[in-house]
Amino acid sequence: MTISGPVLCAFVLLFSSLISLSFTSPAQVQIPKGDVYLGLSRTGTGTFYSNVGELKGWEGAMHIELHRPFIGIEGDLSHYGLGADSSVTRTTAFIFGPRITLGALGLKVFAHAMVGGEHSANSGGSTAISSTPLAYALDGGLDGPIAPFFARRVDGDYIHAAGNSGGTPARFGTGLVFRF
Repeated sequence: MTISGPVLCAFVLLFSSLISLSFTSPAQVQIPKGDVYLGLSRTGTGTFYSNVGELKGWEGAMHIELHRPFIGIEGDLSHYGLGADSSVTRTTAFIFGPRITLGALGLKVFAHAMVGGEHSANSGGSTAISSTPLAYALDGGLDGPIAPFFARRVDGDYIHAAGNSGGTPARFGTGLVFRF
């Protein structure tokens, strides 16, 4: 199995983040801050599999700040293919990794590199699909405040599943953020 450049880059970034966190002393430990996101999401055509159109679904994420004010870790879970018949592929992506956040005046801009997997399956149609390959995402977005503890997020990803060489590897989302 060969590892492509972006996947290797994501693994190196994740590994270096975990190593740097291991040097944190107990005196530096604080009550964690972060956010929880839930929103609607849409993928590009053929993002996870060739010949599968755009998929609509939901995305949820949790971010915990590790080193104030910039560095944190995030986990992301998303599901696509809702409300479609059994011939349409249903895909669930589960990815995690480091996140860098910059903020001023309530606005927060973030970027992250995440690695994990995605599972796709359908129970009808001319071609049956069922697999769970490696997936990675490079993402950026903006959170804008709407009320105390709440913000609205707009984000875009380059998301790719191993083994898929066609399509548009993009994901776009918007939704509500609860900050704690």
